[in-house]
Amino acid sequence: MELQPYPFAAIVGQAQMKLALILNVINPQISGVLIRGEKGTAKSTAVRALADILPEIDVIAGDSFQTAPGDHWRGSYDMTAPVTRRKVRVVELPVGATEDRLVGTLDLEHALKHGEKRFEPGLLAAAHRGILYVDEVNLLDDHLVDVLLDAAAMGVNTVEREGVSFAHPARFTLVGTMNPEEGELRPQLLDRFGLCVTVAGISGTDERVAIMERRLAYEADPAAFARQWADESQRLREQIAAAIALYPQVTAERAHLRAIAAQCQELGVDGHRADIITLKTAKALAAWHGRTQVEADDVRAASELALPHRMRRLPFEAVAEVR
Repeated sequence: MELQPYPFAAIVGQAQMKLALILNVINPQISGVLIRGEKGTAKSTAVRALADILPEIDVIAGDSFQTAPGDHWRGSYDMTAPVTRRKVRVVELPVGATEDRLVGTLDLEHALKHGEKRFEPGLLAAAHRGILYVDEVNLLDDHLVDVLLDAAAMGVNTVEREGVSFAHPARFTLVGTMNPEEGELRPQLLDRFGLCVTVAGISGTDERVAIMERRLAYEADPAAFARQWADESQRLREQIAAAIALYPQVTAERAHLRAIAAQCQELGVDGHRADIITLKTAKALAAWHGRTQVEADDVRAASELALPHRMRRLPFEAVAEVR
């Protein structure tokens, strides 16, 4: 029996980390979040707890690739199959996983005997239209990092074995957690994370006491503890759902775009991904706060999440004012 996850709403403090995760749920095109920090700062707890407040999506019943109704990319499922709804998934990639576990495997013997492909889906298939979580992402083997980079860039996972190939969509939100003391990330993978937050232990005595009390209550009876936080968890679900529905209506004035572009130039950020991610994050922030118009505060908050891990010059201090 699977253990009841710790409620996302019950996590004490760490507001920026929780916000970064929620913004990626509102708009998965923000491209994920890297959470850096010392051990014991609720990094893994927050990501795993996120699963309980994620929205539902339509999928083809019994399909291993999380295919959306009307998505004919593969063309191999029964078009008359029923549609079902389920929550967006958080799929965890263990650091010691093999490449076959990540990308899936082809049954070569079946292909040779019967002349048809039979594919055993991997974690990338399970994470399609969901969240792929890598704990201790900085310790991931280089060959798995290469696979993740390819799939994240193309939105497709291609497996080739002995002249036989199979491909399927693999569009996922990448979430990684790491302790910087154990090593840094390759620059290519670091840039692939849309947002980055750094967390630290909470210094307030009352908050630290609350952490202990809540953890002990959860360990004593996970189900009862979850019920205590049920109303707050439901409020979060409803606010996230409302923000997702509102996001397409959110607009940003050209002045905000100019402020983002000027700031990225001033900070020496390479390429244009940072500009685009900052804008998408600002729009998600506006939707989260129930607004259809981006404000200067949204741009500032988005910059604090989208730029620190991409800067080449001075440490992040302030963002350009909207003029």
